[in-house]
Amino acid sequence: MRRTPKIRKGQASWPLSRSDFEQRARRRFADPRFDAAGDTVDEIIGIAWKNYLDSRKAPVTRKAGKQYADPDYDLSVDWIQSRLGIVKAAQQHRRKNVRSRILVICAASRNDKTCPGEISKTWRLTQLARRTLETAKCEVDLLDLSLLSSEYGRVIYPCKACVSTAMPLCHWPCSCYPNHSLGQVNDWMAEIYPRWVAAHGVLIITPVYWYQAPSGLKLMMDRLVCADGGNPDPTSTQGKDPKLAKEIELKGWHYPRHLAGRAFAVVVHGDAEGADTLRRSLADWLTDMDLVQAGSAALLDRYIGYYEPYATSHEALDRDTDIQEEVRNVARSLAKTVRQIRGGRREPDEGLRDPRPK
Repeated sequence: MRRTPKIRKGQASWPLSRSDFEQRARRRFADPRFDAAGDTVDEIIGIAWKNYLDSRKAPVTRKAGKQYADPDYDLSVDWIQSRLGIVKAAQQHRRKNVRSRILVICAASRNDKTCPGEISKTWRLTQLARRTLETAKCEVDLLDLSLLSSEYGRVIYPCKACVSTAMPLCHWPCSCYPNHSLGQVNDWMAEIYPRWVAAHGVLIITPVYWYQAPSGLKLMMDRLVCADGGNPDPTSTQGKDPKLAKEIELKGWHYPRHLAGRAFAVVVHGDAEGADTLRRSLADWLTDMDLVQAGSAALLDRYIGYYEPYATSHEALDRDTDIQEEVRNVARSLAKTVRQIRGGRREPDEGLRDPRPK
């Protein structure tokens, strides 16, 4: 086995000064209605400051138990609950005599309760796909990522790139959040992971924002890195011990594919540039996670109102009945592929060993 590499340090500074911490914390109470509760706010900020200095990331823990590498490790109760959600979702996924479940993801950031005050074209395409899938007797789980922009406390935090230190340090599900000492709570991914696991098929419908995926979609994509090679036992790395994780990886990591075998389809739309590039990027990402592309009709990139004013883009979609039918065909292709996979169809690559699993 190779020598364990040196752990490189010296980038981030810690802690914040008390004044900087308080200034940031008080911004949550800037509304004058909080003025009457000034003493209470002071007390809350004081407790938060102490928790920050003590790095109380996971203040509620319990012993991991005999199913983990270190039964006596104090494991986060938040993480245990997230793990149980994934286990239950996996059981649901394996049931034979249930309707096929399709996770349909609306990736636009716009809805009529956000600042634009209008629904997105992506939402409309999502509804076409949903109705088509339901006609095909599929159960649809609709994940609307625009809620990140419109709902109080709805957030997906950025990936902290644990995998770039060592794959076993990236836990399945992610154990980086919640981090109570930093106020990083209400992470939506704890609910989103089980929805991916329970699905037999995944359909992503997304616009192009500046040649790329919308920020909400990209946040979710990055946080799904733990689904592709992630470590289901945080006690094996004693939480976040980088040296231990490197040692485990260098002994030979098996890169478990936690979402393998699910079918996928992708719809990308734009108004000027980038639709084909983003469609390829999403298909490559899903394929790399060992999901199965549905038929040739299941990958679609199109332009709606090409170089026309934004103000009339919904009218452009009204006129474009061809893209509407193409989106229905994407959904039909996905439903058919899911039926085939659940019926026992073997994939051409099934059983092959990947010599480069990273």
